[in-house]
Amino acid sequence: MPIAEFKGFDNPYRECSKSHFGKVYKMTIIPLLLISVCLIASSCTYQSEAVTVDAHKVIYPILEDVSYSNKYVAQIQSVSYVEIRSKIRGYIEKIYVDEGQPVKKGQLLFALSSSVFDKELQKANAAYKSAAADLKVAQVELANVTILLEKNIVSESELHVIQAKVDALNADVEEAVANEEQVALNLSFSKIKAPYDGFINRIPNKVGSLIAEGDMLTSLSDDREVFAYFHLSEIDYLKYLAAGERETKVVGLELANHVLYGHEGTIEMIESEFDESTGNIGLRARFPNPEGLLKQGANGKVIVNKTLKSALLIPQKSTFEIQDKLYVYVVNHENVLEQRNMVYKMRLPKFYVVESGLSKDEKILFEGVENVMNGDSVYPVHVENYHSMM
Repeated sequence: MPIAEFKGFDNPYRECSKSHFGKVYKMTIIPLLLISVCLIASSCTYQSEAVTVDAHKVIYPILEDVSYSNKYVAQIQSVSYVEIRSKIRGYIEKIYVDEGQPVKKGQLLFALSSSVFDKELQKANAAYKSAAADLKVAQVELANVTILLEKNIVSESELHVIQAKVDALNADVEEAVANEEQVALNLSFSKIKAPYDGFINRIPNKVGSLIAEGDMLTSLSDDREVFAYFHLSEIDYLKYLAAGERETKVVGLELANHVLYGHEGTIEMIESEFDESTGNIGLRARFPNPEGLLKQGANGKVIVNKTLKSALLIPQKSTFEIQDKLYVYVVNHENVLEQRNMVYKMRLPKFYVVESGLSKDEKILFEGVENVMNGDSVYPVHVENYHSMM
């Protein structure tokens, strides 16, 4: 049919197109909207599930030789110290020195009353002279009897009698000599002298005091060198021997006011047995004392320096305690924190020496252990040479 025949009529394709477009529009827009909503929802879900990972400093334990020291309570004693006591009974007649005064060997310190010993010495001397005179008479008689015996005027028995008399008188002379020497010695005890160079300590008895035999007059100390006596437990003693005598022989001394003494000492004696009541063993160190700062009876602490070979160290700030146990956070290969219990051998300033529970190749959290939890993910930032940050 010619097209002209359709003139004046509505185009059926137009209606069809509108209807078809409406269907297409509906079929196209609605899915697009659904897809958009899904994408938006998906985007929101991704953002809500995203985890923020904070950066944290991590370190490796240090493996190195460590020098440390132990302190032991010590008692100070003078190398030369003596209590000066009276060997006789008597009154103090004179004191030649004062308390704290330096004296020389052989210097006169005290004089005790000696009049009694003077008289006894005179008597002893007289007894000696009398015995010596009797002996001389007997020796003359012995010589005469010997001559008479040779002429057969007297018997041999008379010679034996006079010989026995001479022997007895010889014994009397020897006794008189010994008695005289004893009295002279007692007389010398009344003059008390310094046995060596040193310093006089307290003088409890003054002039006129009655002194019995054995009473203490004063004491004398030579403080140019001093001994420091201290004790080690059996465990510390074995550690001391294991460290080597050469390395630990030189020691320091902390004074009672916590100040380090200016001179080093040397351990020179170890007792031969442990004290059963304490389980400790005694040692003696010698210290020079040129300034005279250390005195007999003072107290201090001997400092024994030691070296721990190939010690594994971690900072104290990297640890935390739970029920008296020490823990660290180990960073595993997935950068997740794992709470790890570790045992330490000793505690040093700012560091622990690890005994067990951690190796030198494991990373641990350096700081901020109070702000994280077991199982947290971290972004590790390795710290080198962290000694300077401690």
